[in-house]
Amino acid sequence: MSLSSALRGFGRFWLDFVVGDDWKIAAAVVLSLLVGVALTLSAATGADWLAPAIGAIVILVFVVEMVIDVRGS
Repeated sequence: MSLSSALRGFGRFWLDFVVGDDWKIAAAVVLSLLVGVALTLSAATGADWLAPAIGAIVILVFVVEMVIDVRGS
């Protein structure tokens, strides 16, 4: 087994592990985390409300995606 095939297999494993079956949910999670980091760094006051808000946004995106997928099949 060569180094390139081992690295390719390692990358495929992590891609499948992180993205899984639905790339849209993975993209929504990454996007919400990036927005959360940007808001936390730019907030002049305490940002205790950000974590629950980002969690609610991720859940909302997941529910909307599930409704769209169910209606499409």
